[in-house]
Amino acid sequence: MVGPKGIRKAGIVALFLLPSAVPLAMFTIAPMVAAGWISLHSWNLQSPMRWIGLDNYTRLLGDADTRDALLHTLLFLALYLPLVYVCGLALAVAFNRRFPGRNLLRSMYFLPVVTSWVVVALTWKWLLNPANGLVNHLLGLAGIPGPGWWASPGWAIPSTVIASAWKDSGFVMVILLAGLQSIPEEYLEAARLDGASAWQSFWKVTFPLLTPSSYFVVMISLISGFQVFDQIYVMTGGGPAGASRPLVEEIYDLTFRYGDAGGASALSLLLFALILVVTVVQQRLQRRWVHYV
Repeated sequence: MVGPKGIRKAGIVALFLLPSAVPLAMFTIAPMVAAGWISLHSWNLQSPMRWIGLDNYTRLLGDADTRDALLHTLLFLALYLPLVYVCGLALAVAFNRRFPGRNLLRSMYFLPVVTSWVVVALTWKWLLNPANGLVNHLLGLAGIPGPGWWASPGWAIPSTVIASAWKDSGFVMVILLAGLQSIPEEYLEAARLDGASAWQSFWKVTFPLLTPSSYFVVMISLISGFQVFDQIYVMTGGGPAGASRPLVEEIYDLTFRYGDAGGASALSLLLFALILVVTVVQQRLQRRWVHYV
């Protein structure tokens, strides 16, 4: 049994947890419970809710628009994750060396991370404008015909991937740079004494010891990628002809365009379940490839 001291200790802990527990319950847990309840009803945000059980879930699982939105989201992730990681890693390795102006350049590359998504998306929409954008202009000077970018069904998602990787590479850089600076210099010195080249030293020593930081940025980028919305909504609006509409935009359209709050709640919970499954799988797989010092 818990004695008076245990109860007093639990009360003190609860008191210190209240400032974070109350907002968590109000703005995270309660909305999730409400979404679960709404997902079992047919509701257009105006008329009274009508109980329909799991019909929203069965309908969405067989819906072509939902399937296309999922495929668009997965395609975005397949392009975005490698690009943002490689760009962030390259920046981290470059800025791990000492040279004049290093701190200034670090700040400049991190600046897009704290910039509004609307500003970034509008900037890249102009840069990738098929008619008079700077990128196609430069490609034209080199004799390369520029693609249709966000106005083309085949290039709409890659266009948003480029903008997303450009904005998020600074965040990946900072995390990986911290990981690089935490690697003991003795390990790298031992590799050099054994005759390892710079590439062998990086691949055999640095990169394995960087896997904890890599795991963190991959998981954060993966969760963020599943919820991609802002940049696609601003740059393409899910078009052309729905060629770039992700799952979150499908949720938005179900709610505010079609008045199907029940279906939107069901899809949001299905997305949550998908992210949870992927996170659990990654958590288990990390034991095989993440190496701690």
